[in-house]
Amino acid sequence: MKKILLSAALALLLPIAACAPTQDAGQNTGSQTEASQPLEVGAIPDQDPEKLQRLYGELAKYLESELGVPVEYKPVTDYAAAVTAFKVEDLDLVWFGGLTGVQARLQVPGAEAIAQRDIDADFHSVFIANKNSGIAPINDVNGLQSLKGRSFTFGSESSTSGRLMPQYFLEQANVKLEDFKGAAGFSQSHDATLKLVEAGTYDAGVMNEQVWKSRLAAGEVDVDKVQVIWRTPAYYDYHWVVNPEVEKRYGDDFIERLQAALLKLDPNVPEQKEILELFGAGKFISTQNSNYSQIEEIGRQIGKIQ
Repeated sequence: MKKILLSAALALLLPIAACAPTQDAGQNTGSQTEASQPLEVGAIPDQDPEKLQRLYGELAKYLESELGVPVEYKPVTDYAAAVTAFKVEDLDLVWFGGLTGVQARLQVPGAEAIAQRDIDADFHSVFIANKNSGIAPINDVNGLQSLKGRSFTFGSESSTSGRLMPQYFLEQANVKLEDFKGAAGFSQSHDATLKLVEAGTYDAGVMNEQVWKSRLAAGEVDVDKVQVIWRTPAYYDYHWVVNPEVEKRYGDDFIERLQAALLKLDPNVPEQKEILELFGAGKFISTQNSNYSQIEEIGRQIGKIQ
């Protein structure tokens, strides 16, 4: 009797088992639980937090629609926090500057630089000065010697455009940090640098050219108080870096799909045009780790990379 009852139970269970979802053993698509976890996106806090929240909120919605996975933007407190969050996998995809991108990739084997703006392969910093300081525009790198004995502020200590490359050019002009009046400042963001120099708190400073142009176009610069005195030569800067662990969660082709979604952003589509404009870009283009070898070399020279 027991055998009959067992056979009947098995007969009832077989159709249920046959209808259960299966996974192709040849595909690494990740578990359903992992695939439902959000893709955590972050960025170095190089601008006003409200501007960043708007920008990455729009980007998160776009990536969700393109990739079919939940996407969340997680703000961080400073540049070092962005690098640490990427290292410990609290962030999967991060918009880094050149230096922080190198720092992050060196701590996460297999991490890839996958995209940059069209302007990032030919990026510049601008040295700015308060007009009451009497510092005049200069024509070449040697003119930076006019900053000796002046108060000066960088942006974040780990900023490529607000510290690393500007310090490199200052050293080419034989200007050392101790040559400034008092200790060099570190404002923590390009917007803060602009306001500090504009207010006369510092005689001069240096900032990301794209942020300068954006604030100028928006009428947020008092041109009666502050001016650009020098534009640096070009260098590689901002880029997207992705943690290789995302492929275990979302599938073997996820990084390729993610890169394609970023490169697909189209200025002819109104919603996508807004995202590109917020980034100060015409489009995104592909990039690779080797493009930042100069940044790594300079980072080691000034002690920002060990």
